[in-house]
Amino acid sequence: MLVATVITFFVVSPLHAQRARDLGVPFPGVPGPHNAITDVAGVEVGHTTLISGEGRLVRGKGPVRTGVTAILPRGKDSTSPVFASWFTLNASGEMTGTTWLDERGLLDGPIMITNTHSVGIVRDAAVEWMVDKDWQALWHAPVAAETYDGAMNDINGFHVRKEHALAALAKASSGPVTEGAVGGGTGMWCNGYKGGIGTASRRIEFPQGVYTIGVLVQCNYGRGHALKTIAGVPVHKIQGVDKPCYTDRNIKGQFSDFIPYCDEEKASGERANDGSIIIVVATDAPLLPHQLHRLVKRPSLALGRLGATSSDGSGDIFIAFSTAHDGILSEDETSAGLSMHPNNDLTKLFLGTIEATEEAIINALVAAETMVGADGLRLPELPEDLLRQIMQEHAID
Repeated sequence: MLVATVITFFVVSPLHAQRARDLGVPFPGVPGPHNAITDVAGVEVGHTTLISGEGRLVRGKGPVRTGVTAILPRGKDSTSPVFASWFTLNASGEMTGTTWLDERGLLDGPIMITNTHSVGIVRDAAVEWMVDKDWQALWHAPVAAETYDGAMNDINGFHVRKEHALAALAKASSGPVTEGAVGGGTGMWCNGYKGGIGTASRRIEFPQGVYTIGVLVQCNYGRGHALKTIAGVPVHKIQGVDKPCYTDRNIKGQFSDFIPYCDEEKASGERANDGSIIIVVATDAPLLPHQLHRLVKRPSLALGRLGATSSDGSGDIFIAFSTAHDGILSEDETSAGLSMHPNNDLTKLFLGTIEATEEAIINALVAAETMVGADGLRLPELPEDLLRQIMQEHAID
């Protein structure tokens, strides 16, 4: 019988030893002090990570490779809303609360990210958390989003429980954000390698001051080798250096029709490019909902830079919010004192969002380490030494 002792980590820091910039990746733009979504003042992030078991998948027992990530736009001590908007590039996925978000242009409460079959319980936990925080509304429709980790995780065993979501919220903090196979990203697979959570930021100067864009991703798209360039550098040498594979021929892998055993050269590759990505964009720039709707489309261009095609089975869903106007947004009274960044001066914010999204995705890949999950499926880590070598070969003096 599979032993199913669940080890739960509440991880927010320290950072993985290396990030993409440490490997010489020449990302443009100026990051904030943590190069993370938490560089936007007030934003907090927390994870609950669930890892247990190994070997053959047994529903309800494991192996377990999953979790929850919570993003709090104004931190856990605030009950103030933020202006927000969302966008879907391809809709094979779920993000709750979006119809109400469209209607109002406001986001109440946290943004939660987990696996596909745990969206409901995580959303319900967020509602309970908001009720306990005395969030001022008769009912709540928080945002909970997902990507599919069923290749690595006993997704039909429903191992994420209410207390795991509440723990991620309770442990959320500012400062450095742990990346890789943590929280909702624990069992994810991205660009042919082990994926997960990644983050980055950009500081952007305007005559009226400096604004910050912060991005957090849960990267699970492009299960085939989608990477074409990183920071404009061609990385075709990375393709196929290591491959996802099943480690044990005594176990019939649930996806062995297109994922090979480790001693095989190749498999059919069918369905290999399906997957998803959730992208959260935060800024302290005073953007109104219609401007945030323009901003939240821009991560699509970062995916294209890297080589993604947003395939038919991919859930590529993005949300953006502004932490400006704290304390003055009201649905009962006139919100006096609102400001709006000039529409004709949004381009630098668009560019910062694209840059931070690309870097966040690569940070997720660099942080994630090789993992073996359900049925002995092995997802390799990105070959960091080779990536460093490629960047050195393309370095410009």
